[in-house]
Amino acid sequence: MDIANLRAFAAVARGQSFSAAATQLHLTQPAISKRIAVLETELDAPLFDRLGRRIELTEAGRALLAHLPEIEQSLRQAEQAVRDINGDVSGPLRIATSHHIGLHRLPPVLSAFQRSYPLVQLAIEFLDSEQAYERLRVGDIELAVVTLAPGDVTHLQSEAIWTDALCVMISKTHPLAGRRRISIEELATYPAVLPGLDTFTGQIVHQHFESVGAALQLSMATNYLETLRMMAVVGLGWTVLPESMAGPDLQTLRVDGTVLSRTLGLVRHQERSLSRSANAFLTLLRQSGKPSLPETHSR
Repeated sequence: MDIANLRAFAAVARGQSFSAAATQLHLTQPAISKRIAVLETELDAPLFDRLGRRIELTEAGRALLAHLPEIEQSLRQAEQAVRDINGDVSGPLRIATSHHIGLHRLPPVLSAFQRSYPLVQLAIEFLDSEQAYERLRVGDIELAVVTLAPGDVTHLQSEAIWTDALCVMISKTHPLAGRRRISIEELATYPAVLPGLDTFTGQIVHQHFESVGAALQLSMATNYLETLRMMAVVGLGWTVLPESMAGPDLQTLRVDGTVLSRTLGLVRHQERSLSRSANAFLTLLRQSGKPSLPETHSR
């Protein structure tokens, strides 16, 4: 089967449109139709049912679509193997990261990577950590630098890079302002604005409160930490944020028996061989997670 024909099939199947596939692949619609027709002749089976302006995959089409991720991965590995012969670290590298990590952790790594490997075409997608896991699973990206899932995830391999301490924070006008220490039971009687349960950070916070039998009064939830910070600053409730987001407009509370943290790091598909550019990025990422050595002075 011709690679170009398979790519045309993938574009039509995923977009459910011949015209959208033509736009995506920078071809004419008749050219897309011809490639699909050639593929159907080779397989001796129709791949799409044409229902007026609408198309649907046939049983044969669904069977072929199920094998596409494996085929595409093999093609990427073959392309990378050829590039690796040349010795230069080059080619495309697609990674995903969360907005928070992209703002607060990655800039030095990205700067060093760009200086060291200018031939790499780095593409970065800013996604929720949970979305990045899904994109890795289907092979759309090579690496993700995100909040690690609290438990193991099938087919994905994670590596801790940083530990992110989480703190309870309140506004200067909050009823608890001025208190430096509080019980978790008393804190739970006040409204909270927290990461949602569909986020790894939210799961860490909620699981801790459940483990001590403290029922949360959740007034609002969002996946974006910067939004949570704003809501806490204006007095909509107490929140839990990374220690790095503390500031003069928020007060940190110590909660008895509560030490919260999350792990930030790298995630990859365990069955995917990393390109040379991905391995180079991983080396720099690991170095960024190492604690700086104390400065020594000679006498």
